[in-house]
Amino acid sequence: MKIESPISAASGSGPLIVVGIWRSGTSLLYSLLNQHPQIALMYEADLFLLRALFSRKDSKRDWLARWEFWNSALSRHKIRTERLPAKVDDLPSAALAVWKQYAGPAIMGEKSPNYYDCLQSLSRRFPGIRVIVIWRDLADICCSIVRARAGSSFFSKPGILHRAVMGYHRLKRERDALVSQDIPVHEIQYEEMIQDPARVMTGVCEFLQIPFDPRMTSLQGVDSSPIYEGSHHSQVKGGEILRARDAREVLSGRVKRKIDRYVRYWRDQSGGAWPLYPTSPTNTSEYPNLLARFCDEMLFRGLRALDRFTAFVYCHAPFSLLQRYRSFKNRRFADAGQKGVIRTEASREEARQQIGS
Repeated sequence: MKIESPISAASGSGPLIVVGIWRSGTSLLYSLLNQHPQIALMYEADLFLLRALFSRKDSKRDWLARWEFWNSALSRHKIRTERLPAKVDDLPSAALAVWKQYAGPAIMGEKSPNYYDCLQSLSRRFPGIRVIVIWRDLADICCSIVRARAGSSFFSKPGILHRAVMGYHRLKRERDALVSQDIPVHEIQYEEMIQDPARVMTGVCEFLQIPFDPRMTSLQGVDSSPIYEGSHHSQVKGGEILRARDAREVLSGRVKRKIDRYVRYWRDQSGGAWPLYPTSPTNTSEYPNLLARFCDEMLFRGLRALDRFTAFVYCHAPFSLLQRYRSFKNRRFADAGQKGVIRTEASREEARQQIGS
């Protein structure tokens, strides 16, 4: 549990949501924000994904247990569940109760890349919401997702790169909708945050109307306990802000061409305004054609429907069934990881033999 700050956040302000596509720097931004004594965000609590736990009348009696089973949000943040009601009226009441317990008088809310396509729904449920969106070069995002597969079953699931590419533009549409409704939105670039964190975090503080704190430019002493374990979080947990290495060779030619075509299309559609990165022109003058865009959109909607169905099952299926599914999923990922290690060692041995010959 974060220690309550003696300084209160600005009165009358709503919850703060930090969002970006996976591997766009949301964890780094979260860590820097929480260095400020007036900010206490939760890390991917994701209760909004489990909104099926809450009917029009009230919550399911085991909403806390099912939320904990979903992603260990309560234990990761050391939330005292005995201080929370067994039943609540609705989802906003539940989320606010937990956010307030964690944040105390500080700015409450959470960071979650999983909210990239539901910001409008969040704004309707939580009046006064404020949003920070972080962008990153889409090709770098996809490279980072591929590298993260070794330590994360989430990034190993089928269709994750397609979700990232199409979700990138969906986040832009959600952002545009909020701005059109005069909902406060602040945008930053991952590349600029890495290069000049003081300037970027000063801008964030101006948006939140709080004084800048120099601790926001460093990871030294950051509380990383709410962050999931995994090699893909080694930078945040390592205490250093490092520039990501260029590793675009991990992407297939097909994925590279798809990214280049969509970036070119979006940039021309926006008059060059978005996306800002990469700063250099794409390697193609082609757009994805109408049929390709339609098929990609339909596949994206299907994948997101599957994601929502999975969350629905976690809300209503018997716990015994969920536990068996979780065990099966973990075993399958462990087996796949072991096979990957064997393949890697075989490749290294083959390379050594070729060198020796």
